[in-house]
Amino acid sequence: MKTSKKFFLIVLWALAILAIAAVVWVRVVEPRMTETVADTLGRGDYVLTGTDGSVVTEDTLKGTPTAVFFGFTHCPEVCPTTLGDVADWQEALAEDGEALRVLFFTVDPERDTAEVLSDYVSWVPGVVGVTGTTEEMTKATKAFRVYAQKVPLENGHYTMDHSASVLLFDKSGTFFEPIGYQEGYDRAVAKIRRMIKG
Repeated sequence: MKTSKKFFLIVLWALAILAIAAVVWVRVVEPRMTETVADTLGRGDYVLTGTDGSVVTEDTLKGTPTAVFFGFTHCPEVCPTTLGDVADWQEALAEDGEALRVLFFTVDPERDTAEVLSDYVSWVPGVVGVTGTTEEMTKATKAFRVYAQKVPLENGHYTMDHSASVLLFDKSGTFFEPIGYQEGYDRAVAKIRRMIKG
């Protein structure tokens, strides 16, 4: 009698362990195995401030097609060149009655306040500067898998080395495609139009 009761308890525990393992597999392991970079890029617990007064989180990517670019206002070449490209893209899209929301995340929050960023991006239609504390900006660079590194210069000054691609996100907030630094105009605009139509 005791043996059958012990056997019954062992079977019960084994079934409970199997049930827990099944739940863990379905809810945790399997989704991670099938997730792609597109599913996770931009996802994180960062809370930042837009130059338009908005609060910027991962949910900000949802609702309308968005381009994301990381840079800084003291950038000598890559950032002003990219903003110039964005202005050209916006002009092309405007001919179709379209516009692209662009978020310019700073990689230099020590110097790039909301006011400084607002002045820097104000000449390009549809661009919102995004800044926050160093801690929150670090969370954002990790969420977008962007490289950013402070590079010391003489006399205590510094510059920033950073990724130069523009990241496109569709209206569901899912990563669509990157646009490389100085990628051809026609190719870049075609990518954006495909994303908007999708």
